[in-house]
Amino acid sequence: MKYLIVITTVNDHQAAQKLAQEIMAQRLAACIHIDSIESFYYWEGALQQEPEFRLSCKITNEQYAALEALIKANHPYELPAIYAIALEHVEATYGAWISTNLFPEPP
Repeated sequence: MKYLIVITTVNDHQAAQKLAQEIMAQRLAACIHIDSIESFYYWEGALQQEPEFRLSCKITNEQYAALEALIKANHPYELPAIYAIALEHVEATYGAWISTNLFPEPP
């Protein structure tokens, strides 16, 4: 089984919670962490420095396409950052927990 952490960022805590709740309601992540971060980036040629909230979603590879589509459909940004980091090693019992807490498993 291939496990991933899918990451996206939003502009405020309320937006992060709303997106996390939608993802969890669809059972597209077993767990989501929300962290407060500070981002530096260029947008339309100008340097930006903004507080943001990072969502880190624990999933299996099978959920990626559906999770990406849900994030795109519900994201407040014009161009959301959505990317996945493959997890090379996951403890077996924890990996099984991730797998059993994702769609299409019943609640």
